[in-house]
Amino acid sequence: QAQLVESGGGLVQPGGSLRLSCAASGFIFSINDMGWYRQAPGKQREFVAGITSGGSTNYADSVKGRLTISRDNAKNSVYLQMNSLKPEDTGVYYCRRLWSNNWGQGAQVTVSS
Repeated sequence: QAQLVESGGGLVQPGGSLRLSCAASGFIFSINDMGWYRQAPGKQREFVAGITSGGSTNYADSVKGRLTISRDNAKNSVYLQMNSLKPEDTGVYYCRRLWSNNWGQGAQVTVSS
């Protein structure tokens, strides 16, 4: 059964960096498109970034140039490198196997001074 486990969240000051990781199991990772979503307090969950099985990426306009999604098929993992973080990036970040209902449990990211 498919499982996604996020790690790497935490508290960071504005302008700082964090790297989220998502370890996948229970399905053939290399042929699946993967994505990151986030949910801020009181708001709906929103798409942040996606990466296809072939490595093509796309991003929400609000994070372009600051957040980078990548994958390592040998490690069955997808990553989100977050730079120049802003308070509005605060939220719970979820890894998702795209085109499915497979989600991770979420990782809290708080950007605050």
